[in-house]
Amino acid sequence: MSVTAADWDRRVTDLSAKLPDRMRRAVDWLREPSRIWVRLLAAILFILGGIFSILPILGLWMLPLGLALLSQDVPALKVPLEHAARWIERVVQRLAAAWRRRFGPSDRP
Repeated sequence: MSVTAADWDRRVTDLSAKLPDRMRRAVDWLREPSRIWVRLLAAILFILGGIFSILPILGLWMLPLGLALLSQDVPALKVPLEHAARWIERVVQRLAAAWRRRFGPSDRP
């Protein structure tokens, strides 16, 4: 199965649509082409925050967020990020299946 930059763009758009309205508007505003300098600054700050994740408040969660923001302006990042997202989905599905085998099906729909 071939992975393209459009797959990553579709994933980001789909995830953005699931956000609460206020957050969705902020993400959409940030993704506009005219916001390149704000986006690049935010991406660099998130990446630096992820690198210094040993400090309080800063965390490793900031690194992928910074890379995702940076991918808006560096298309070469989109395919590796899509590969990483698919790998994470496979791992989570395997863990969920192992959990269900061990503890039985969930009562939730």
